[in-house]
Amino acid sequence: MTKTDLFEPVTYNGLTLKNRIALSPLTRARATQDGKAGKLQADYYSQRASAGLLITEATAVVPGGRGGPMLPGLWEDAQIAGWKEVTDAVHAKDGLIFSQLWHAGRLSHSSLSADGKSAPVAPSEYSQPGEIFTETGPQPYEPVHVMTKAEIREMVDAYEAAAIRAKEAGFDGIELHAAHSYLISAFLNDMTNQRDDEYGGSIENRARFLKEILEACLKVWDGKRIMIRLAPLGHAYGTWDTDPETLFTHVVDMMNDLGIGWLDLVEGDTGVTRTPEPFFDVLKLRKRFKGPTILNNLYTREMAIDARERDNGDVIAFGRPFIGNPDLVERLKADAELHEAPLKAYYGGGARGYTDFPTMEEA
Repeated sequence: MTKTDLFEPVTYNGLTLKNRIALSPLTRARATQDGKAGKLQADYYSQRASAGLLITEATAVVPGGRGGPMLPGLWEDAQIAGWKEVTDAVHAKDGLIFSQLWHAGRLSHSSLSADGKSAPVAPSEYSQPGEIFTETGPQPYEPVHVMTKAEIREMVDAYEAAAIRAKEAGFDGIELHAAHSYLISAFLNDMTNQRDDEYGGSIENRARFLKEILEACLKVWDGKRIMIRLAPLGHAYGTWDTDPETLFTHVVDMMNDLGIGWLDLVEGDTGVTRTPEPFFDVLKLRKRFKGPTILNNLYTREMAIDARERDNGDVIAFGRPFIGNPDLVERLKADAELHEAPLKAYYGGGARGYTDFPTMEEA
């Protein structure tokens, strides 16, 4: 076996990871219609608890924050018990798990809102081309409701309430999804934020929404247990920022000032390319950030070993390979063949294509 510390234990921010491999957040669309997790998710995450750190699928802070049906949430207390079942199962296998808190912003649909008719929200008007999958099938993206300052404050409160529920559910920390043109990302990027108040215009103003969410979550969690997912070069849903290096340098400096513990850094466009145009070396952000950085996007075993040899990042995340390989860590360590899960297994359904993939030993 190639000599590497990828599979060795490491301690960061008071948490001892069994190895330097993380489960990247993966939308699997298997929650109940009212956004509850349960035994199915407990089985899924505990099967993958050999990873050093697990990060859950995107978990909505309000019903209208979902980007599709059958996605989980933490917008009400009734959802705590199901997630507690998940965290207990992971902890029983000596695993660690963070909850990824999320709002899809304009990339949601009125049918997913609390009243079933409220328009998706966004920092500014933006016509999103394409379709979203809903309970009645594909539907065009809808015109957005531009958030008022009062509604922004209410959303910050929703993040804080979800952070409280995540702690009550037994998670080891939380991640804020601030990438891929979802709500926080839409505030950050100048293409999707055309506001002329204190939440738009300058980089400091565009980062204000994220800062206020972080300050709210810091009332609940120690900063060492808070992670942020950033995709500085992401072109998700056809949007980006015109000066990403300056913007995300500011965001990382803000994280340092607030004592945020973890950076989940997506290199390039998720699942597409690691070197989109325009390009800058995002590893500059890792060197600037004072806490551990998780590197993310299209990693192979060889790339992960090389990244650790070069000390490019502290932890390496794998996403899709974990779908068909619950024991991915063991397979990577043994340099064994990986099973490629079929695309039809990715989203929706029950246990089939979710918790029925065999380990090496079972196979």
